[in-house]
Amino acid sequence: MDRIPAVLFVCTGNICRSPMAEAVLRHRARACGLTVEADSAGTSAEEAGNPVDGRARQTLLARGYEVPERRARRVRREDFHRFDLILPATEAHLLALERMRPRRSRPQLRLLMEYAPGLGVRDIPDPWWGDLADYEYALDLIEAAVEGLVDRLRNGLLRP
Repeated sequence: MDRIPAVLFVCTGNICRSPMAEAVLRHRARACGLTVEADSAGTSAEEAGNPVDGRARQTLLARGYEVPERRARRVRREDFHRFDLILPATEAHLLALERMRPRRSRPQLRLLMEYAPGLGVRDIPDPWWGDLADYEYALDLIEAAVEGLVDRLRNGLLRP
């Protein structure tokens, strides 16, 4: 029996972009009958223990997503052994993950936006300093990238 693919989304504090991506993947995978493990974490421990940001929650709910009931956490060493694919929100997160990555770990590290190449965007801007429009824009980008990711998963192009 094939193992379920495991995907970890990463942003800075794990209260905005990465939990939004986690929610979108869970929703889209369920809608097309895919079984995927989705989780999220941050490169910083600054927000550890905090819930999903209220504006991220509001934006997700407005689009019909279930908000993950979770507390922010920092990326852990074991994440590099547990997940098949780790998808950071920005190139800065990618560099931080490459520095954290243990030598003999298995996950692919790719920018989330690589799954929406037609948009010409590499980084998902941090909406934390902005208003709801910034959260909506971040979610627009996340939705496009997750759609590309789901297509690859559905076509068997990403296997654990």
